[in-house]
Amino acid sequence: MTTIAVYCASAMGTHPIYAEKAHELGQWMTEESYDLVYGGSKLGLMGVLARELIQAERQTIGVMPNFLADNEITQEGLSELIYVESMHERKQKMIDLADVFIAMPGGPGTLEEISEVVSWSRIGQHDKPCIFYNVNGYYDLLAQFFDRMVTDGFLFESDREALLFSDSLTEIQSFIKNYTPPAKRVYDK
Repeated sequence: MTTIAVYCASAMGTHPIYAEKAHELGQWMTEESYDLVYGGSKLGLMGVLARELIQAERQTIGVMPNFLADNEITQEGLSELIYVESMHERKQKMIDLADVFIAMPGGPGTLEEISEVVSWSRIGQHDKPCIFYNVNGYYDLLAQFFDRMVTDGFLFESDREALLFSDSLTEIQSFIKNYTPPAKRVYDK
């Protein structure tokens, strides 16, 4: 079984399309027999996605830091809820449990989490696909920024090509199935 770590907001956002696409992502994950590991909250897009997979009786794992358990009300009905002490532990546990990483629209926390897995991929700490689910063009500017990193010599083209920015679940599925990780980065001495 393949488990996808989905990073997304504990808010709904201002456009209804974000919740619609969270529903669609959950339905697609169910159809493709993917399981979910995520932050464990019932709030916002996190809750919309988790409930979709819970209803379909897919494996749903929440990873919740103790200090957030009171603020981000935990989702009921999860297959497993893992409590950890810190955000660092949460991120590490999600990385360990996941085979694929997808970032839906979200705030600084979502961006930080997907940025870390992208960075870890570049230095050979994992060889798993990293995907930005570009709902409503949300990640357009970030994709342009990654392109600028290549142009200005701060990112290898092969590392950029190992990332997908897409609003198409068909394209995301193809990317996952055909993913080849870039070679581990070698530093000049």
